[in-house]
Amino acid sequence: ERYAAISERFGLTASEQLTCGCHVHVSVDSDDEAVGALDRIRTWLPVLLAVSANSPFWQGGDSGYASYRSQAMTRWPTNGPTEVFGSAQAYADHVRMLVDTGVPLDEGMAYFDARPSRSYPTLEIRVADVCLDPRDAVLVAALARALVETGSREWAEGRPPDPVSVAVLRLAMWQAGRHGITGDLLDPRTHRPRPAREVVERLLEHIGPALRDTGDLVRVEKSIGRIFTGGTGSTTQRRIHDEEGRLDRAVVRLAELT
Repeated sequence: ERYAAISERFGLTASEQLTCGCHVHVSVDSDDEAVGALDRIRTWLPVLLAVSANSPFWQGGDSGYASYRSQAMTRWPTNGPTEVFGSAQAYADHVRMLVDTGVPLDEGMAYFDARPSRSYPTLEIRVADVCLDPRDAVLVAALARALVETGSREWAEGRPPDPVSVAVLRLAMWQAGRHGITGDLLDPRTHRPRPAREVVERLLEHIGPALRDTGDLVRVEKSIGRIFTGGTGSTTQRRIHDEEGRLDRAVVRLAELT
């Protein structure tokens, strides 16, 4: 019934929302910790999109994007990056204000890039594509966990979050979805374009201590090297499509790879 109501309210946006996402839930101890981490990871989330990019095709043709899912999701009025909230209460007040406008059906339609989960004691990272290679999905999970852990530590230490605007973060997300790792990304600290490899390395430097603590650092470094050598899923999809000449044949081969 809920999805029927969403379809009725949002029309074509709902009926064309044929997208799948890789949502990563990372455990937190409190709502305040969840929002504290959320405030501090929001500038880094486009990098997760870039390394997971795996949706180059849309409506049977090449979209020109490494991740067209990221574009399709922006059609929802509640999708995208969040502002700095400062507390769990401020976040709850923000979501309630959105619902009170009557536009979203309920709080579950807060389709933010990341959000405190309504069902679990977690911070939910929602930006990644579903990956073609399961090893890339493991990489996304490891990066997300380390990023939340790093954000939680910064919150506990009282380190302030970057106050950069939502408008700039939307540009960073667009850039990541357009090029994946094949062009420039916006540097999460300077918000200026830099080669994707350098931006990803800056992410690893940022979350390095958390990766070491969980024993993930070597695995993550190897996976990053593999992706920059062979490309993301979007690169593989385009290569196989070129080899097959037809999208339906490409889909069969891609399913076998997965």
